[in-house]
Amino acid sequence: MTRVTDSLERSRQKLQESGRRIAIGIAGGSGSGKTTLAHELEALFGPSLCAVLAQDSFYIDQSARFDSDGGSVNFDHPSSLDFELMGTQLEQLLAGQDVCVPVYDFATHTRVERTVPFAARPLVIVDGTLILDARSVRRHFALSVFVETQESLRYERRLHRDVRERGRTPEGVERQFQRQVKPMHDTFVEPSKAHCTLKVSGAQTVESAVEEVLRILEARL
Repeated sequence: MTRVTDSLERSRQKLQESGRRIAIGIAGGSGSGKTTLAHELEALFGPSLCAVLAQDSFYIDQSARFDSDGGSVNFDHPSSLDFELMGTQLEQLLAGQDVCVPVYDFATHTRVERTVPFAARPLVIVDGTLILDARSVRRHFALSVFVETQESLRYERRLHRDVRERGRTPEGVERQFQRQVKPMHDTFVEPSKAHCTLKVSGAQTVESAVEEVLRILEARL
């Protein structure tokens, strides 16, 4: 913990003194632990220095095409996401401009009319499965992390999350995982780790992953 604290304080000081604005991408399969890592870093740096920009906010409206839980709409294909807008907003944030991030309702599969203000900060952490596959987004990263986690553990975590938080059925989650999540992971997510700066294990403690990220980040600031 001492090493983490020391590296964190040095990184915070460098961010504050340099006046730089940088983005870190944290990618990996669904249920890999990437969001946990992103929010742990956000909490450590604090709201004045850091915030998380989530891929989940940038789904296109799928309400007109949605047919069933785990049905034909493929939410794990890059085409289901508005990466052009995400890349544009990330570029604006790195230029010091505040943006309004879209809101996606996973219960109704709609992009709702309201947006959420997102203030520019020295450090933006971008979290998502496909962010390293999208050149319009990944080109802005000063550092990118890929969280590697076994498929069985990723599935268990996704099942728990989707049933508890998104009103899904276990049968629908399993169907979607086998028909869409796994094939898209193998086709797009896994190959995208070729673009990462650092690979960490999603089976290790979040503290260990944080230590690895901070070590690389400090050297790049």
